[in-house]
Amino acid sequence: MSTYRDLAHRSTARATVLRTVGTRERRSHLSAPRVPTVGIDIGGTKVMAGVVDADGTILEHLRTETPDKSKSPKVVEDTIVELVLDLSDRHDVHAVGIGAAGWVDADRSRVLFAPHLAWRDEPLRDALAARLAVPVMVDNDANTAAWAEWRFGAGRGEDHLVMITLGTGIGGAILEDGRVKRGKYGVAGEFGHMQVVPGGHRCPCGNRGCWEQYSSGNALVREARELAAADSPVAYNIIERVKGNVHEITGPLITELAREGDAMCIELFQDIGQWLGVGIANLAAALDPSCFAIGGGVSAADDLLIGPARDAFRRQLTGRGYRPEARIVKAQLGPEAGMVGAADLARLVARRFRRANRRRAERHERYERYAQAIRSTRTTTSEQEPPS
Repeated sequence: MSTYRDLAHRSTARATVLRTVGTRERRSHLSAPRVPTVGIDIGGTKVMAGVVDADGTILEHLRTETPDKSKSPKVVEDTIVELVLDLSDRHDVHAVGIGAAGWVDADRSRVLFAPHLAWRDEPLRDALAARLAVPVMVDNDANTAAWAEWRFGAGRGEDHLVMITLGTGIGGAILEDGRVKRGKYGVAGEFGHMQVVPGGHRCPCGNRGCWEQYSSGNALVREARELAAADSPVAYNIIERVKGNVHEITGPLITELAREGDAMCIELFQDIGQWLGVGIANLAAALDPSCFAIGGGVSAADDLLIGPARDAFRRQLTGRGYRPEARIVKAQLGPEAGMVGAADLARLVARRFRRANRRRAERHERYERYAQAIRSTRTTTSEQEPPS
């Protein structure tokens, strides 16, 4: 039979569960302890780790190559631990936040799938927490980048923000009223795999016509290489720059030539910018945010990319002319956004960790006082007893 205490405990536990992660996040930037934390951004090619203060300032950061994806998950875990321990030698680290390029479950404890790493349902949070002896938070890297832009960058003051990260593919995140919207299973924001061209280019995800096949770093490089391989007259400049080695054509090179006025490279940015605007218009119809922040490596092209995106967005937006238009801005924090956001989100678990330690210390103090009182009572009793 359940006692009142049992029922009260269940009610309290249920209420605790119903206080969502999002609510805690919304308050974290106001009430989290102002202590340094480590943020880690794990991508397909690099692992970046940095100590970040409560104002989003990077106190120190380290960078290393991502271990080969064919290696075991423990190899990447070892790399993370080495970076954190190195930083801990010079900084008082209170928590660690991980931004991983992959799907992270709603509890932010397991990496369900990482396309560039050997992580499949990997219990990353618990594995790292056991080795580092500080709290660990794990999230998708686009979510952590979006959080950083909302807290410290282009999204400050926005109630409804959508982040789009343009790199090898397209990632994304949704923030509403200061909460990251992760969805039921933690994998919301995978905008790059919206189908925009039925039967279009094959995507590594297995489908055809995904948005990232038309507006991403891969799309930009693919188009340039195809023109160069076909010995197109419009590609003469870039062919000369790489001395005919088509596989040496990269996104940064295309950006550099576009800034120098190369007509083909400018046109390529216009093409992917227009596709970017089409996808943003679709997202506006579904989510109706006040601002879209465009980040990732491809966003370094600035108005070469974002200008055409704005034009296409205005042409494609449903109800255009009869509704407010969301702003489209370039993200401000650059490649460090994911690292900064992961560190800032980790402050919430740092607060819980500090509270747990304080409660543990208080319990120990109460126990010591109780034990001392018992010892004093026994001593007094012994002194009062007459000798036998």
